[in-house]
Amino acid sequence: MSGARPLRLGVLGAADIARRRTLPAVAAEPDVELVAVASRDPHRARRCTEVFGGEPMAGYAALLGRADIDAVYLPLPAALHARWIEAALDAGKHVLAEKPLTIRAADAHRLVASAAARGLVLAENYMFALHPQHACVAELIAAGMIGEVRGMRAAFTIPPLPAGDIRYRPEVGGGALADVGGYPLRASALLLGEPLEVIGATLRVDAARGVDLSGAALLSTPAGVISEVTFGMEHAYRAGYEVWGTGGTIRLERAYATPPDHVPVLHLRTRDDVRTRRLEPDDQFRRAVRAFAAAVRDGADSGLQGDDILRQADLVDRVRAVARRAEITGP
Repeated sequence: MSGARPLRLGVLGAADIARRRTLPAVAAEPDVELVAVASRDPHRARRCTEVFGGEPMAGYAALLGRADIDAVYLPLPAALHARWIEAALDAGKHVLAEKPLTIRAADAHRLVASAAARGLVLAENYMFALHPQHACVAELIAAGMIGEVRGMRAAFTIPPLPAGDIRYRPEVGGGALADVGGYPLRASALLLGEPLEVIGATLRVDAARGVDLSGAALLSTPAGVISEVTFGMEHAYRAGYEVWGTGGTIRLERAYATPPDHVPVLHLRTRDDVRTRRLEPDDQFRRAVRAFAAAVRDGADSGLQGDDILRQADLVDRVRAVARRAEITGP
């Protein structure tokens, strides 16, 4: 916002993702000013502001009532998103919410429509989609480097979490599909286009916890191009995808959770050659913060709002609706 007042930002919740990744990106972005951080625990809010600036506050409603805040960043548990996004929009604030925007697609449709009617920006922080490595993959595909695309595999799996981790709690929107499954689903839509039909899916559900630990889905474009998606919280770590065509393959090994200093590596295999291409590091969280600020400032498409939100919410809902549930009694 060169030559204009920075976007004045408040934060609802002092979550780990905010402290580790988003607030450092906010601090590095000159067009965004952190005004306040609200938490149910005043000590957590104070610890954030001691590092990143702004005023610590107890309670979310008080922050939304401030006239000196233009927008809010919301890293609360997913089950709380719909309530507090609605409250923020009612207060006239633009919103950047962590993914998933909501647990149910119907709530996402309602909130996107509400934001549009009020002239407010509502964005979902699938920040990985803004990393230039995916644009590079798309450019290679468009240039015909692997011929006509015939299929894709995408996975995001992580090792088991500590027993008390919030992602094992269904009442706050936990589960593998909501937490890690959205990434390979979004990557499939990003590279194969829309619409994607869900041919079949499965979820492995911990019967005691009532939460899905892992799953898979088979997606198809109208032309029959297939994406095989795997996700879970009980695996060795995997976070990549491979696209193959009539003349070769492109593989990206670290597609989603990339730190700012990570050097992406693309593996391109054709009939005649095998190449490894190293790309420049990039801060995808800072890109998301910058894109959100630009959307508020001049209406630029952030790539994280509107139809992007709705397509993602509908796709996740369809996976959940058709999934065969396999219940287990332990990890």
